[in-house]
Amino acid sequence: MDKKITKNSFLDLSILIPYLILSAVGLLMVFSATVPYQINRGLSPYRLAISQGVFIIISFVALIIIYRVKLRIIKNEKILKIIFLIIILLMIYSRVGPNTSANGAHGWIPLSGIGTIQPVEFAKLFTVWFLASIFSNRQEEIEKNDIQAIFKGNNLIKKVVGGWRFPIILLMIVELSMPNLGNTAIIGLLALIMIGASGISWRWFSGYGKMLLTISLSFLLFLFISGGDLIPGSYINARFKAFVNPFTDLASSGHQLANSYYAIVDGGWFGRGLGNSIEKQGFLPEAHTDFIFSVIVEELGIIGGIIILAVIFFMITRMLLVGMRVKDPFNSMISIGCSSFLLIQVFVNLGGAIGLVPETGVTFPFLSQGGSSFLISTLAVGLVLNSSADEKLKSLSKL
Repeated sequence: MDKKITKNSFLDLSILIPYLILSAVGLLMVFSATVPYQINRGLSPYRLAISQGVFIIISFVALIIIYRVKLRIIKNEKILKIIFLIIILLMIYSRVGPNTSANGAHGWIPLSGIGTIQPVEFAKLFTVWFLASIFSNRQEEIEKNDIQAIFKGNNLIKKVVGGWRFPIILLMIVELSMPNLGNTAIIGLLALIMIGASGISWRWFSGYGKMLLTISLSFLLFLFISGGDLIPGSYINARFKAFVNPFTDLASSGHQLANSYYAIVDGGWFGRGLGNSIEKQGFLPEAHTDFIFSVIVEELGIIGGIIILAVIFFMITRMLLVGMRVKDPFNSMISIGCSSFLLIQVFVNLGGAIGLVPETGVTFPFLSQGGSSFLISTLAVGLVLNSSADEKLKSLSKL
């Protein structure tokens, strides 16, 4: 193999370029959405946009580092155990320490001068990373024993919570205590996806997928039958009721979703123009985070929103194709897991903004204001870029 050929020669521009486009659009929209938010609070109108810009720079440096790191280091289980310990301690600290809260939920750690970090964002990527490492080292056993190799144990307790299940369950329990049902569900769903991508028989994944779909649809049906009144007095209950019908309580629980609808309708096909959103002027809470897409549609129109969705779905599809085409088990699983992670984030955020699913507080990758979310989404892209280049280098070395 030519010594001049390095990993940089195999950088997948079909993933990198959409990432850079989304980063630029995200910074622009965060600036547009946060200026009135800051002014209404008597703060510097540029502070949140500058903070987002700092995290974008940090994230891009992290992408370069994660792209250049050798995969044998990335998949080292000892390193992953240390990362898990750090994440779980940060999550516990964000719950019991001096932290910020929003709408009754905890989970943010203040960083002086640049905003906050949300440890659960790291937990979601860790779930993918950790399980890709574990399952890629069990390929012979999985091929021989199928799903029994995943849930092995001497007794029922070990099969349910032993081995790799323990750290995942612990992450879910801590996050549920925030309380944050949305991110807890995402961690669980990512674990199921990684199990399905591990090499087990398709019949298992298909069966569990159908069961999960049935449970989800049954839950939504029960929400509508009950009017969303499941946990009286909780902020989760308020979101459920708003999901069923936001217009029954416009002054409280339904305020966000109703104004999200107003923003989308007001934007029409071509939008009101960049910077001209009415809803971000204090009418739509969390316009720069949970409902950034509603502001995008109001300012850039439905066509603008569709173009942005096309860019991110193109990038996610390219990442998924990497996972489907590569031969190395770890490369395959990390790529499938990272693309699934981004896809779930998009679906949950967008679904919450248009009333397809209950609003959960999950951010839109690369577009919402939030340093932790942007950093982790960037690391997901970096891991796939690394896996893609590594696979191409291996193929070339065999020639």
